[in-house]
Amino acid sequence: MAQGKSDPNYKVAAENRRARFDYAIEDDLECGIVLEGSEVKSLRAGGANIAESYAHVDNGELWLINSYIAPYDQAKSFKHEERRPRKLLVSRKELANLWNATQRKGMTLVPIVMYFNHKGMAKLKVGIAKGKQLHDKRDTSAKRDWNRQKQRLLKERG
Repeated sequence: MAQGKSDPNYKVAAENRRARFDYAIEDDLECGIVLEGSEVKSLRAGGANIAESYAHVDNGELWLINSYIAPYDQAKSFKHEERRPRKLLVSRKELANLWNATQRKGMTLVPIVMYFNHKGMAKLKVGIAKGKQLHDKRDTSAKRDWNRQKQRLLKERG
């Protein structure tokens, strides 16, 4: 089934827009997230931020660190902690690959987007990335500007 506007269950809850600017993302991986009930309600309402968060492999488990999910006001007695570490669900083989990338190759695990898939399950797309230097960021910005300018020129001619 195609993702996007045609699917009523697919919804982006939070997006890390700076991830592609600050990091060269080599590969990405879809993970499940262990959430509490009030966290899911808050995500559906759009109260999340993953811009300053990262993923970390610890004791054979993958964790999302420093992500923010706003408190849900209607949950009176079952409130959740906003910045608690959240467990990410991946297979053992994928976990071994992620540990390999972070420990041996010096990569970073960066959350790209948190969304609800077509089944209505909360998912997180994690990118295996390498940090960009300032000159790399300038190159990326210059290429993006040139592509925009090229599209404008083609549009004016055609």
